[in-house]
Amino acid sequence: CALPILETLYKGQPADVWEITKTGAQPDWVKDAFSQNYLYWLDNRVRILMWALTPPNKKNLKFVASGSLGGGVDALGVYAYGDSGDFLDATNQRVVSRERFFKQYQILKSNEA
Repeated sequence: CALPILETLYKGQPADVWEITKTGAQPDWVKDAFSQNYLYWLDNRVRILMWALTPPNKKNLKFVASGSLGGGVDALGVYAYGDSGDFLDATNQRVVSRERFFKQYQILKSNEA
């Protein structure tokens, strides 16, 4: 069962997260990312163009030429992948499993979309 839109903390800082699901609630930044094809469904996985996400709490990340966020690289940039049930933390640019999410994140409030 997918969770509603969440207000969360990661390491004491606000984090914009979305539980990856085809049927659950989507925050506005997720809807925007799908409309721009920054998020794209591949069966029950979502392909994520991390650098293009614009959640309200996004950090300014600096990349070095030899580094990447992981996932895969193609002509358009660096992609990450998340399975249905995982959590996308766009603020910290990471995908975490459901188990890890509940261990590492503090849920402050949930809002129905």
